[in-house]
Parts: sequence; structure tokens; C-alpha cells
Amino acid sequence: MRVLMIGDIVGDAGRSALQDHLPRLKRTHRPDVILVNGENAADGRGITRTIAREFFGSGVDCITLGNHAWDRREIFDFIDDEPRLVRPANYPEGTPGNGFARLALPNGELTVINLMGRTFLSTLDCPFRKADELLAEVKGPVLIDFHGETTSEKQALAWYLDGRVSAVIGTHTHVQTADERILPGGTAFLSDVGMTGPYDAVLGMEKELVIKRFLTQLPVRFEVGEGRTQLNGVLLELDPSSGGARSIKRIRIDDDEPWFE
Repeated sequence: MRVLMIGDIVGDAGRSALQDHLPRLKRTHRPDVILVNGENAADGRGITRTIAREFFGSGVDCITLGNHAWDRREIFDFIDDEPRLVRPANYPEGTPGNGFARLALPNGELTVINLMGRTFLSTLDCPFRKADELLAEVKGPVLIDFHGETTSEKQALAWYLDGRVSAVIGTHTHVQTADERILPGGTAFLSDVGMTGPYDAVLGMEKELVIKRFLTQLPVRFEVGEGRTQLNGVLLELDPSSGGARSIKRIRIDDDEPWFE
């Protein structure tokens, strides 16, 4: 089972980069399933129904979210109707939407779980205990998008779940890490898959505005950057029977890391 996961898509630039590169990624890697994190897709904050449909229309099978899930009020009008749009499962009981999705594939079923960390983010339910609760009901390959701020929390969750899930892939920091590995129990791990969007920017935001914020310490309204773009992702090969990971490979496309067929 080949899984292509593409990191936090930021604004129009990120959506354009996805449309530009996804056809070649499909041809080159032949994924069975494509996942994206879309919580920054609408001008850098949140997602709309139109954007979600755009992603699904391009071949994306599941969209995960994070701390900006609720930044567009219209999400409350459609999140309950779209099982392939997954918000962090450790929001309190009664929160709209679903915290996981089961995707039927030709060679088996993949469960995608979205969790959010609690270090330097909102204090949600414990992601470790929520994972235990969900895994008690799930069999087969499981991928967790762990939307978190700190490397330590992400690593700790991966070790906690080693051998019980196929992969723990981090999102949120927008910077791809170089620590991909398969843990002893068979769980693939990457601290952060990185972002897809403006390259000459600060985490996808217009760099001059971010610099102004640091220089003045005054409130500054950030805007999505323009110009060159990048795409960051990860390719996983999972055993559909055992759920263990066979391989993990980072993907990065930008002007400094050109495309190789």
C-alpha cells in the first residue's frame, strides 16, 4: 500500500503548487491513496467547501486539519457532511466533524487519524489517550497526522504507538525535518512533513510582515507570500496485512531541489 501525504497547503500558492506537481507525483510514485493537510488552504487560515472540493477533484482522498480548522465559519456548514475531511480527534466530545476516516482501497483499508498536540497549542484532550481509545476499535494500517508544535511531543507519541500504527507523521511547523525512520516495532515516523506554498517566505507568510512583527513587537496582519513555491511531502509503503511500514521517503520540490523523474 503506497501512501502519498503532502504537507500543510498554504493559500493560493500552495494550492497552485499542488495542482502543478500532483500529476507527476502520481505518475512517478503511483500512490494508492493521497492525503493532504489543508488547514491553511484558505488564505493561510482554515478551509472552505470550494477548496475541499478542489482537492478531492484533483485526486486527494482525505484532508486533515489542525489548530486553524475553525478559522472559516462556513466549515460548520459542511464538515459533518464530508467524512473525508478530518479534524483533530482529541477535540472535546460534541465537536462537529470526525477525528478519523476509513478509506477503502483496492488492496485494503487505511484508517487516517488526526490528532493535535497540547504543547504551546490549545489544551485539548490527551492525544495519547485518545489514540488508545480509537485504536481499540481499528484494525489494519493506520496513519496518524499529529499536528503539533514540538518535536519532543511528536517523537514521544510515535514511540508510544510504535508497533500499533503504521505511521506517525507530524504537521504544523511548516518546516520539513530530516529525521524520517522506521521504529523497531514497524511504525514509520517523521517529525514534520513540511509545507506546500510560498518558498521565499516565512512559514508561507509574507516575509516583510513577519520581520516587521519581530522588529516592532506590534500586532501585524500576516498575508500569504507570493513568488516561488515549494511542495513537501512523504511517501510511505505499508504492509496491508500487518500494517507495518516497509519504507518512508521524504519528497521536496522547489527551485533549489529540482524535480527528478
